[in-house]
Amino acid sequence: MKSINSVAVVGGTHGNEFSGIYLLRKWQQDASRITRESFTTQTLFANPKAHEENKRYLDSDLNRQFAVEDLANPELANYEQSRAKVMNAVLGPKGDAKTDFIIDLHNTTSNMGPTLIVLQSDDFNIRMGAYVKAQMPEAVVVFEDQIPLAEHKFVCSIAEQGVIVEIGPQPQSVIRQDVLDWMETMTGHILDYVDLYNKGQLPELPPTYEAFRYTETLKLPENAQGERIGMVHKNVQDNDFRPLHGGDPIFTLFDGSEICWDGDYEAYPHFINEAAYYDNNLAMSLAEKIAVEL
Repeated sequence: MKSINSVAVVGGTHGNEFSGIYLLRKWQQDASRITRESFTTQTLFANPKAHEENKRYLDSDLNRQFAVEDLANPELANYEQSRAKVMNAVLGPKGDAKTDFIIDLHNTTSNMGPTLIVLQSDDFNIRMGAYVKAQMPEAVVVFEDQIPLAEHKFVCSIAEQGVIVEIGPQPQSVIRQDVLDWMETMTGHILDYVDLYNKGQLPELPPTYEAFRYTETLKLPENAQGERIGMVHKNVQDNDFRPLHGGDPIFTLFDGSEICWDGDYEAYPHFINEAAYYDNNLAMSLAEKIAVEL
């Protein structure tokens, strides 16, 4: 892969996820914290108006507006759709971006700890996961590589390379020191990795490491009218990345009955009961545990 010459660190894609926003302010005052020798680094506050109103978004989720056809459609002109076009002009354009690598910073209300979400399983991303886990053993790596990067609608899909830093648990519109520290530490390791990769100076990495690969998303139980009739089971709540087996209870209905997991594989829930996903009545994402080989 060619060298990474330009990196963008994006915060505030969701206006009520505070850690990335406050870290951007910190780094803008002291850019040395995110400056590395072999590339340039810029910061971008993605959704300032949503932050001013203390909301995830004003009209639509900014992190779902970066499909190529949507960016080219002038009729998509609400605030986030318009903001996506501005960001695409600054960092992109998608498909021929001036930015080589984007790190998008997010908080989750789920108990996911420090999680690195990678969208490609090429050598660069596989080695990044190995490096981050070697430097930060508590980190979790999730591959969402079920579709090509260019087909994703995320902010970080503007560039040829991009990752999502997802840290929790943190309530919306709150700052937690442990979560902010995790985010700053992981971002620093990613920047160090890119610098070492560019220079051909990566240390010896373990030949294999544990990670997770996204498989599907589950919805909360609904009735025929689309009304919510249950909740995440107490045995699952807060147990992100712990295994779920066939027959394990996964939802409790409001009438007291339970729904059990009927999948045919050992699943690892994450984004469990994420508050922001209630708009779409989503309960959790599932993944399989994988061994990643360098």
